[in-house]
Amino acid sequence: MALLASSAVAAEDFKPETIIALERSALDRWGKGDPQGYLQTYAEDVSYFDPTLERRVDGLGAMKDLLMPITGKIKIDRYEMIGPKVQHRGDVAVLSYQVVNYGRRPNGGSVIGRWNSTAVYGRVEGKWKIIRSHFSYTKPELKQPGSE
Repeated sequence: MALLASSAVAAEDFKPETIIALERSALDRWGKGDPQGYLQTYAEDVSYFDPTLERRVDGLGAMKDLLMPITGKIKIDRYEMIGPKVQHRGDVAVLSYQVVNYGRRPNGGSVIGRWNSTAVYGRVEGKWKIIRSHFSYTKPELKQPGSE
């Protein structure tokens, strides 16, 4: 009975701002070339889809293998998190948003990326961790069949 009561209290104490703050903290570090913000937020069994990869990435070890080599190579001057929405059910919270990254390109442009993002957070040992992450391009230019 006490377990049910504590679970009900935890659900009532949920604040969407907590999830958004975790994601913003990871994005802040990412823009400075530091993938540790995300790596520290991922659960051990995280799975990840990215449009630049051929397959899903499974597990924290695989995410470290993917992200550690780019440490210091990402430079984002600022970003906008657009329309963050958190949907919460029990020990799971789904955050979806768009992000626009700004920085300097060699050609002088300032927008360097527009992304759609979904991060599924799960409560793991009392802490919110990303268990599923998915990034996709916002309005990508799709090739027409036979245009290659």
